[in-house]
Amino acid sequence: MNKLVENYTIPCYDTDASWRLKPVSFMNYAQEMANRHATVLGFGYDDLIASKTAWVLSRMHIRFVNTPMWRDKVTLTTWHKGLNRLFFIRDFQMKDEQGNVCVEATTSWIVLNLETRRFVRDPQLIDEGSTCKEDAIAQPADKIQLPKDIEPTYVMNHVVSYSDVDMLGHTNNAMYMHWAMDAVDYEITSARPLKEFFINFNRETRAGDSVAIYKTVQETEEGLRIFVEGKVDGASSFCIEMRF
Repeated sequence: MNKLVENYTIPCYDTDASWRLKPVSFMNYAQEMANRHATVLGFGYDDLIASKTAWVLSRMHIRFVNTPMWRDKVTLTTWHKGLNRLFFIRDFQMKDEQGNVCVEATTSWIVLNLETRRFVRDPQLIDEGSTCKEDAIAQPADKIQLPKDIEPTYVMNHVVSYSDVDMLGHTNNAMYMHWAMDAVDYEITSARPLKEFFINFNRETRAGDSVAIYKTVQETEEGLRIFVEGKVDGASSFCIEMRF
């Protein structure tokens, strides 16, 4: 099964005040589908944990072509594209009932040894016959470069708590986007649709960690670009670029 396809009806709790699908909600759908598809293909959580390894999401690029709304019926498809340099690449595509693309995404993953905390770069981990070389987004998610000519503004501190932490004991990847959206002025997030975003997961955080959150705002000809970075003891834990 080179692709996994699932149908959704967008529920109210996954939408914002404008009835649009929240970016955090799409991330939650995507991570669960990635786990299910990997399990079907023989390299899911249970397969890796036997060798004390696990999948770790490193980078994402998500583009909202036509953001789904509350009650919309959509189809979400995922497939993996194999190893690209250091990363295993997995793409996603969400379509409406008419087959029009609503959301497209590419994600970059590493395999981490949970004891040594080192990357496992094993091309044999995935059967090449299970890969699909189609592109939702052709270019793998890149490293985010913060603007060098603008001083970031401190927004808040967030202490990682129960609702942030996942089954592995560290912050769930979607929660970083949750914090970032909360760091942006509500007048922006409630009125201007998010067109796309890039996220780098640089260092894991755990319950009790105090994450200092900063943002940088740029007005460009293409629209508004907002960068949000979270730091723990001065070291970057995540960095997000959002385009409105």
